[in-house]
Amino acid sequence: MKIGKTERYILDSIEEKKGLLFTVIDPDDHKTAENASKTAKNANEAGSDIILIGGSTLSSQDFLDDVVKRIKENVNIPVVLFPGNVNWLSKYADAVYFMSLLNSTKPYWISGAQIKGAPVVKKIGVEPISVAYVVVEPGGTVGEIAEVDLIKRDDLQRIGATALAVQYMGYRFLVTDAGSKPKDGHIPLEMVKTVAKTIDIPYIVAGGIRTPEQAKSIIKAGADAVQVGAAFEQGEGSVENIRKMVEAVREGKK
Repeated sequence: MKIGKTERYILDSIEEKKGLLFTVIDPDDHKTAENASKTAKNANEAGSDIILIGGSTLSSQDFLDDVVKRIKENVNIPVVLFPGNVNWLSKYADAVYFMSLLNSTKPYWISGAQIKGAPVVKKIGVEPISVAYVVVEPGGTVGEIAEVDLIKRDDLQRIGATALAVQYMGYRFLVTDAGSKPKDGHIPLEMVKTVAKTIDIPYIVAGGIRTPEQAKSIIKAGADAVQVGAAFEQGEGSVENIRKMVEAVREGKK
């Protein structure tokens, strides 16, 4: 599969900026398309590199389309779907994480949903980005819904082997996620370091990243990008707050 416009943008941004911030917007958490669009606009102004739209649940397809359209009107960076299932597809987005949850115990989340969704992605013309998704303890809602065989937070051997398998199987990006609002915070830095030194493909860390200092430490440990969503909810998604996070990830590679 050839490299698409959005994937090329991500690769070029990693090369140029070293550390990237992907702002995640869950439409259901933001309640209205207007609120979601406001946070996206702030993220764009603050220097965020991508707007990701996703979550574990979705109110309706119409709501998703409305959110994506409104955000597209207010930003000049790529808007990428971070899908919780095959219904998380909108023709108004620039691209979609075409994602396999590798440590699910259910074949549906590894390849079944992808087989079901592939014809839709092609039909609506959204750029697919090949992503391997791996969930670490505690896993949150995604761990429960997808019945994930969670990787323990101290199991460096397993996360390293999993990351290497991701690269060997031909995925273009790896995302590790501790789940939404994990009580123990983001995945351990030793785990980030293990993954980063094992693979050559871009590595993205998600889940539990609440402060600029945490984001900086993850980038410094070897990740190429962090995904941050919950930290920008409930009125916290101001330009100032998001800009601090952007500055932190840029500094992480210096």
